[in-house]
Amino acid sequence: MVVSSTSTDLVKIGSHLDVRNVARVRTTISSVIDTATGDVVVDLAGLEIIDAAGLAMLTAAHLRAERAGHRLVLGNCTDEIRRVLAVTGLTRVLNLDRSHIQLSA
Repeated sequence: MVVSSTSTDLVKIGSHLDVRNVARVRTTISSVIDTATGDVVVDLAGLEIIDAAGLAMLTAAHLRAERAGHRLVLGNCTDEIRRVLAVTGLTRVLNLDRSHIQLSA
């Protein structure tokens, strides 16, 4: 699991977001939210596995960002992660970057 903050407003998350590493990810995202000047983007391109603790942490981070006057945006979600977010109803709560979605006819 690699968690890195590559700029003031971007956090990249590694392959797993689960109970084993959610505290470290929460700390990183909170630090970025505290210093952000705009939207905070959480890059999920490498995320393969997320559990309930990870989903809860993303939801709490979303609320924290809103209280701080920012938007937490989940970027580069894989189809599998999008399905998890849809099944749990979190697509109605969290901000997903939909700019790369291709609509089929």
